[in-house]
Amino acid sequence: MTTETDASRGAESKLGLFSRRVFISILSIVLSLVIGGAIIALSGGDPIDGYLGLWRGAFGKEKAVVETIVKTTPFIFAGLAVAVGFRGGLFNIGVEGQLFVGSICALIAGYAVELPPGIHAAFALLMGALGGAVWAAIPGYLKARTGAHEVITTIMTNYIALRVINWSISQNGPLRLPGSALPETRRVLDSARLPSLTDTTPPLHIGVVIVIVAVFFVYWLLWRTPLGFEIRTVGLNPSAARYAGIKVERTIVLTMVISGALAGLGGAVQVLGLLGYFTTGFNVGLGFDSIAVAMLGSNHPFGVAAGALLFGVMDAGMKTMQLRTQVPRDIVVIIQGLILLFVAAPLLIQPLFRLRQVGEGEQVSISATWGGEG
Repeated sequence: MTTETDASRGAESKLGLFSRRVFISILSIVLSLVIGGAIIALSGGDPIDGYLGLWRGAFGKEKAVVETIVKTTPFIFAGLAVAVGFRGGLFNIGVEGQLFVGSICALIAGYAVELPPGIHAAFALLMGALGGAVWAAIPGYLKARTGAHEVITTIMTNYIALRVINWSISQNGPLRLPGSALPETRRVLDSARLPSLTDTTPPLHIGVVIVIVAVFFVYWLLWRTPLGFEIRTVGLNPSAARYAGIKVERTIVLTMVISGALAGLGGAVQVLGLLGYFTTGFNVGLGFDSIAVAMLGSNHPFGVAAGALLFGVMDAGMKTMQLRTQVPRDIVVIIQGLILLFVAAPLLIQPLFRLRQVGEGEQVSISATWGGEG
C-alpha cells in the first residue's frame, strides 16, 4: 500500500513539475511579447497592429498557412535533436553542423545516384540521417572515451562542417553547379524530390508528415523503450546509471547518434522538399534557434512541436509585421531571444508573477543535468 502511495505521489509530483514548466513557458512568451511590443512602440510603430500583421502573415491566407507549416518543420527536427541530447545529459550545440552534413549527404545521394521515384527519395533521406548521425558520433565518442566536453567538440565540428561545405560550393568546388555565378550546388534529380501536397510556393511537401512521425517516434523511444529509459537515466545521474548496470559510454554515443540523425534528417527534408539544392546561408542559425525551441518545449517531443510552431509563426509572419509597422524585422529576433532568456532563467519569472519557488527536490540544476525530469 505504501509503495502504491509513493508511486502515486511521484507521478503527481512529475505531472505538477511538468505543468509548472509549461506554465512558465507560457508566461515567458507573454512577457516577451509585452517587452517586444514596448520596443515596437519606442521604434514608432503600433504594437497591436504589428502583432496583427504577424498573425496575418502566418495564418491570413492558404499560402501563409503553408509557409508557416513549412518553416515550422525544420525547427521541429532540430528541436527534437537538441531535446534528445538534453534528455541524455548532453548539450548538443552541433545540431547546425549535423544538419549541414545531412543536407549535403542527401544532396549527393539525390543527384549522383539514379533510382526509381520514391525509392530514390527514401534513399536520400536515409543518407541525410546517416550523415548527421556519423557527424554527431564523433563528439559522442570523444565524450565517452576521453571525457571531452560535448559543447566544445560540437562547436568545433560546426565550424569544420561549415568550412568544408563553403569550400565544396566555392568557385572550383566539387559540388558547385557548373556555370553558376552563385555559390550553389548541383540540383537533385526529380526522382529524389519529396512529393508536394499543394501547388503553393513554397510547396507543402511530404516532409511535414515525416516530422510528425518523428515527434511520435521520439516520444515512443524515450518513454516506451529500454534504450529511452537508459538515455533518461544517464541524463539524470550517470553514476547511478553505471551502478545499475547501464553502459554509460555506449548510451552517450547512441544518444548523440540519434540526435545527429534527427538533425541530418531535418537537413535532408529541407533540401529534398524545398530548393532541391544547397546554397550559402541555407538554414544558417537554425541549429542555435533549436536550443530555444527545445527549452521552450521542456525537452518533450510534443512541447518541442509547440515551441517550433511559435518560431515558425514568427518567421513566416515577420515580413508582414515589418510592412505594417515599419519596424526592423530584428524585433522578432529580439522576442525570440527574450523567450529563451526567460525560459532558461525561471528565477526571473517567479518573482514577477509571485510564483511559489520550486522545492529543493524539484529544482533542476542545469549544471548537474541537461535532461530534467519527465
